[in-house]
Amino acid sequence: MSRLPAAVRFKELISKFQTLTPVLVIGDVGIDKYTHGDVKRISPEAPVPVLEVSKEWNKLGLAANVSDNLKSLTVASTLCGVVGEDTRANLLETLLEERGLKTWGLVRDTSRMTTYKERVTTATQQICRVDYESRHALSTDVLQKFKTRLSEFSSEHSGVIIEDYGKGLLGQELIAHTINAFTDAGKLVTVDPSRTTPPIWYKGAHLLKPNLTEAHIMAEALGHFKERNVETIARILIDKLSLKKVIITLGPEGMAMIDTEADGKMKVIPTAANEVFDVSGAGDTAISAITASLLAGATLEEAAWIGNCAAGVVVGKRGTALCSIPELEKFYQNLAQGLGSK
Repeated sequence: MSRLPAAVRFKELISKFQTLTPVLVIGDVGIDKYTHGDVKRISPEAPVPVLEVSKEWNKLGLAANVSDNLKSLTVASTLCGVVGEDTRANLLETLLEERGLKTWGLVRDTSRMTTYKERVTTATQQICRVDYESRHALSTDVLQKFKTRLSEFSSEHSGVIIEDYGKGLLGQELIAHTINAFTDAGKLVTVDPSRTTPPIWYKGAHLLKPNLTEAHIMAEALGHFKERNVETIARILIDKLSLKKVIITLGPEGMAMIDTEADGKMKVIPTAANEVFDVSGAGDTAISAITASLLAGATLEEAAWIGNCAAGVVVGKRGTALCSIPELEKFYQNLAQGLGSK
């Protein structure tokens, strides 16, 4: 079992976050809306609950949440995604500006609607989710705009996070262009994959971070239909996709990882979460913290521990949440004390 980094080393790494050259985040972007209230009766029109709304709010969602997480961790970033030519695109830009995030990486596409997910909740449960989104592939013109912009960004950023939600933006050509542009420039490429994207499209990335279900699906897509051993799956992904590093998140079982640039052995860290209220966006938080840590000079194990702690902070909150540096430090201190007492 991997050991938690020493306090001095943990502090050293996260203190470098604010000095990093900006990270590019490319992926499907959108808005998460929350409509919250109480249910006291059933509708006379149909056997469904009537929500008496007490509050509603909008947050940055999908890959925009990755940029928001980086911001909360004091890491500068540029978000690159596609939005529609609609009022929700304007709202997304306003939300980005309110958080001090750049909007010049967004490309508007008149054929799409801006992704918008509304979650209807009470204090105890989510009643339903309503999605507004387009999933079709990019047109040739919009794809060319993206490729041109990405080529410009590769020299100005320390690395790129490819955040794939499978909404149509990240096709094979664009993913390959992004990976090639950044690896050719000697920059870090990390990928948070979609289970609907052919895994071969991610070939050549430095780090792939699937969850366990996604890892199983990817191994099957690569021809290994019955394999369930985590280490074997990790090595299949490394071999078939020419990866340098892989982290497979295991939910309550923690994270498993292999770094071919280190000793090449599989290591496992336990989950850091104490209470889990909501896992929404925890993967976004993890990939943000892991990427920032690697850019700060962390080993893969150290980066995984930092990502694990950051995810532990956000799952203890309700809704798509963020992790600040003070929260990350406090969580680490509590975790270190807990592990030290065992």
